[in-house]
Amino acid sequence: MPSSKMPAFERVKTFIKVQISVGAWRPGDAVPSEAALQQQFGISRMTVNRALRELAAEGLVTRVQGSGTVVAELHRISTTLDIRDIHEEVQARGHVHSTRVVQLITTVADARVAEALRLKAGAQVFHSVLVHFENGVAIQVEDRYVNPASAPDYMDLDFQATTPSHYLLAHAPLTEASYTIEAALPRPEEAALLGIAPSAPCLVMTRRTVSGIHVASLARLVYPGMLYSFSGELQV
Repeated sequence: MPSSKMPAFERVKTFIKVQISVGAWRPGDAVPSEAALQQQFGISRMTVNRALRELAAEGLVTRVQGSGTVVAELHRISTTLDIRDIHEEVQARGHVHSTRVVQLITTVADARVAEALRLKAGAQVFHSVLVHFENGVAIQVEDRYVNPASAPDYMDLDFQATTPSHYLLAHAPLTEASYTIEAALPRPEEAALLGIAPSAPCLVMTRRTVSGIHVASLARLVYPGMLYSFSGELQV
């Protein structure tokens, strides 16, 4: 259940986003009525109405006068690379995943980050740097900028209990994504965090995710080349 620290309208939005993201509600399915949501959350009709209006503005639901609210027909991504959440991936190998938080701050977006997130330069964004471990061995540095409009509770997350990817998929359902994967040398600070030489080749993924009208996040994911390979499935 969404955190009770959220404003009431955000709790309603989060609940609906989760149902959509996990596939419980499909495009065209009816969203519970304002009266039903009002009773479920114990809040005012006006608050429920605000949540539905904002979800409609984000492109996640469609409000039809006289017919209620339905899940919007989201544009399909023509091809997708199916890469699992790193926690689930490590667990699937029968190993133990752990995370170390290196940095978690609210900062201002420079020109590069602002352009990627479709924000004005100087806008506030969340910035996290995490190291992911498999059986105690560092396998990924995750350097991520997050749009607060898509994930207002991001700074309150317990990254020992969840990963940024898992949270964002639940709270900012994916409608579009772009990525690049390249072989590159790590930045000096990344090499230190991974415990490898600065000359050690790495696989670097840069990924941008979009949810509705917002760019949700921009992530740089760095993997030691000798320890990691990507696997996935292209779906057309």
